[in-house]
Amino acid sequence: MLEEAVSHYNDLLNDEALAADSLAMLQSELEAAKLIFGGRPLSPYLRPHFVLREDWERVVRACETVFGALQKVKEAAIKDDALLDELGVTEIERELIAIDPGYAHVSPTARLDSFLVGDTYSYVELNGESPAGIAFADSASKIFQKLPVMKRFAERYELTAMEGSSKLLATLVECYEEFIGGKFDNKPTIAIVDLRDLPTIKEFELFRDFFEANGYPSLICSPDALEFDGKRLSARGREIDIVYKRLLVNEYLPIIESEPTLLDACKAKAVCMVNSFRGKLVHKKAIFAVLTNERYEHLFDEEELTVIRAHVPWTRRFRDEETRYVDTDISLVQWTRENSHKLVLKPNDDYGGHGIYIGWNSSGEEWNAAIETALSDGDYLVQERVKTAKESFPVVTADGGWQMAEQLVDLDPLLFMGKVGSAFTRLASNELANVTAGGGMVPTFIISRK
Repeated sequence: MLEEAVSHYNDLLNDEALAADSLAMLQSELEAAKLIFGGRPLSPYLRPHFVLREDWERVVRACETVFGALQKVKEAAIKDDALLDELGVTEIERELIAIDPGYAHVSPTARLDSFLVGDTYSYVELNGESPAGIAFADSASKIFQKLPVMKRFAERYELTAMEGSSKLLATLVECYEEFIGGKFDNKPTIAIVDLRDLPTIKEFELFRDFFEANGYPSLICSPDALEFDGKRLSARGREIDIVYKRLLVNEYLPIIESEPTLLDACKAKAVCMVNSFRGKLVHKKAIFAVLTNERYEHLFDEEELTVIRAHVPWTRRFRDEETRYVDTDISLVQWTRENSHKLVLKPNDDYGGHGIYIGWNSSGEEWNAAIETALSDGDYLVQERVKTAKESFPVVTADGGWQMAEQLVDLDPLLFMGKVGSAFTRLASNELANVTAGGGMVPTFIISRK
């Protein structure tokens, strides 16, 4: 049915007037809705991503089971230095993780990056620290629902849109109530905190407007604008109750000595910060090396192990050691040299597609050089290739028209307190479906036949 639905949508675009009206509305609405990332349209496509309802239900079950396993890793890691070593947590990060955030959940808001291909569903990464795209996706969803071509498509198919901003707000509130030990009388003030002049500023503005429309005073500020008097965190004269932390730990560490205010307030339990520094535990890409290594199977129950084996790719910290691949003992470095066709090397703690080496796109010389780089760095992973999803999408061109082009399709379910609440899809013409690396995004719609 999915192929039939996509084919029908594409056929609708053969109506030149319908396509032209839809394209004009899309371009106008993207700018009006602040769907701009780094000065370029974030969603330059004339079709959203469709997922069949039965497939979506399967995705939700897998995501929530895996996230339950991640919570167990967190509980074990904060008591086990060896497990922190396996995750690649540094000394300064351990100091941050030791700070009690005032709530139990390791990653209240998270994103699992995945590929859905027929009966196969596989994860490639987890953003457990500060996932972007929630508000962008909500805005894009509203725009696409208004397009003339979507309205025609909806005459034949039932469409269910995704929405995440309300779930994010509910998550912030739930963490805050756990933090203060009960209900609040006056709605807390929320500060969205990140570095200055980032391409995500438009999303921060969307969140600020949404929070305030729901009665929660909100502001956007950078770490250098924060002040702490020993009791209350504030910025520009406004006291802050909740920090919605979009600042990554990797971005905070270089300035933490010169801008310690946020850290001091967290240590003093003067503010509820979501996600907390403990999100770093599951944000490390090595979390997949823990999930898929037989040494840690004792952490999980049988249902979790079954789901992990079905959906999480085999992953190891990349180092000179003996380990197991399926049912075979291997020497990891040599085995990696010999199996470039099915492996990728990636840094344990980076984003935006930086430092990734794709074995099946590399010559022998390039792959050997990548291996040496990864070994000298000391904090790399080797991960087995998963089956990737590709579809043809109508892509908006520079001259204001559109053309069909094959895109890599990265489905990104969004989890709130461990439950799937929304999703969006990233598209790219290369192997890295990453917005920072030049890709784009579209909203995800669940479809069924009327």
